[in-house]
Amino acid sequence: MSARVAITGVGLVTPVGHDLDAVLDAARTGRHGVVRRPPWEGLLGIRSALVAAVSDLDLDRWPRKQVRTMGRVARLATEATERAVRAAGLDSDMLASGAVGLAYGSTHGASDAWERFARGFIEEGHFFGGGGGAYLQFMSHTCAANLALFFGVRGRVVPACAACASGSLAIGLAAEAIRAGAQDVMLAGGAEELHYITAGVFDAMGATSSGYNDRPQDSPRPFDSARDGLVLGEGAGTLVLEGWDHARARGAPILAELVGFGTNCDGVHVTAPSARGMQDAMCRALADARVSAGDVDYVSAHATATVVGDACESEATFAVFGDRAPVSSFKGHIGHTLGACGAIEAALCVGLLGAGFVPPTRNLARVGDDCAPLDYVVGAPRDARVDVALTNNFAFGGINTSLVLRRA
Repeated sequence: MSARVAITGVGLVTPVGHDLDAVLDAARTGRHGVVRRPPWEGLLGIRSALVAAVSDLDLDRWPRKQVRTMGRVARLATEATERAVRAAGLDSDMLASGAVGLAYGSTHGASDAWERFARGFIEEGHFFGGGGGAYLQFMSHTCAANLALFFGVRGRVVPACAACASGSLAIGLAAEAIRAGAQDVMLAGGAEELHYITAGVFDAMGATSSGYNDRPQDSPRPFDSARDGLVLGEGAGTLVLEGWDHARARGAPILAELVGFGTNCDGVHVTAPSARGMQDAMCRALADARVSAGDVDYVSAHATATVVGDACESEATFAVFGDRAPVSSFKGHIGHTLGACGAIEAALCVGLLGAGFVPPTRNLARVGDDCAPLDYVVGAPRDARVDVALTNNFAFGGINTSLVLRRA
């Protein structure tokens, strides 16, 4: 990147805790958030009964006027962003100055609002089943729009709705806005909520884990020979990105530096992954960061525990790094949080840059024969100094993203 981009704040809402310390603790100890959710069993034929849900949060604590156009996904995003803004020391005057912008994404808006809206038409023949604000809760850019209004952001607002790459794409686009001189500060990240509609969609595609319904602690299993699909999760992650000189001038805490961003499209198939496309995204990020593959101390894998996806990703990662860089996926701990995963995993990498260890992939017992021979972190955390980390996310539509972070 031509201009240095500092990370000055992190806010998290996850199934294993709601701050970076809690997430790092889970990564180190193996604590997970996957549970059996009986109410979904049998609903519309959904086979998977496993989820990773967010709990212990009061998402109704704000004045109704501030959140009446927010569904659960936007409220999760608001909670994470409040935490990030507080950590970065941004006040209301700064947020409203025009120097602060926002890039945020999710796979879609609030599914329960969409359901209420649709039921009103299907069952009663009118469009008022969800009330006048239903559309504002389920529109694709509900997180970006509602966050901008909630925090009074008057700079550019960039919705980044790219399925499982939403959060990481938002972070990359935010960094580009800063290095181009368009904004001094960007709030960036992604969010996702759990809903049976989403579960049904992934289940219908044969992508969800159903063989471990009676053993939620054993799934998902990224890269494992016995993996049988993803477990849906929910959450949100927000990073505050800031021009390096701007951050130093105001005395902001600099947690890490975002040095590289690569994104591309496979241009081949809407759901089938492409190792060539993934490899190219990683190479673009490394080139943007002006580092070599040999400089990377840890790779955070997308690895959702699908059979085809994990094998393809391992092939692409091996083509770039061989067996030199330690690789693991955090989805064994919190499931696949879709639009939020890129931001949550980027935040995890921020924490790992100073933590002195790299985490194992939870539930990885025996690497699948179809997976390339990477340096998988298995079983227990590994003591390591991480100065440079690369984190990957890959999405439907062939959208690939890679971010490179460096210790500040």
